[in-house]
Amino acid sequence: MLLVVVLVQQGEAINCGEVDGSLAPCLPYLTLGGDPSGPCCDGVKRLVQMTPTQQDRQDVCECAKAAAARYTNIKPDAASNLPSRCGVTITIPISPTTDCKSIP
Repeated sequence: MLLVVVLVQQGEAINCGEVDGSLAPCLPYLTLGGDPSGPCCDGVKRLVQMTPTQQDRQDVCECAKAAAARYTNIKPDAASNLPSRCGVTITIPISPTTDCKSIP
């Protein structure tokens, strides 16, 4: 996957390509553990910037959920710790079982 650097304009819908591009550099961390890379944390921070509204967070959640389902070897602990390891707070879990409608 290529890292796609796209900023969402006010009122523009989030698409899964943007979310996938932001999370692509995190795949080594999510599957192998260790420390997330700088580009990975930049992508996580970009997701935070892309999600000012509840609807944005739910949309990103659905995209992250679909991405997580494609990779069966994602370590749950790595996924849940990713935001804090990158120094950000985000309420969007990366898991194939997340109920995205419950995201505040």
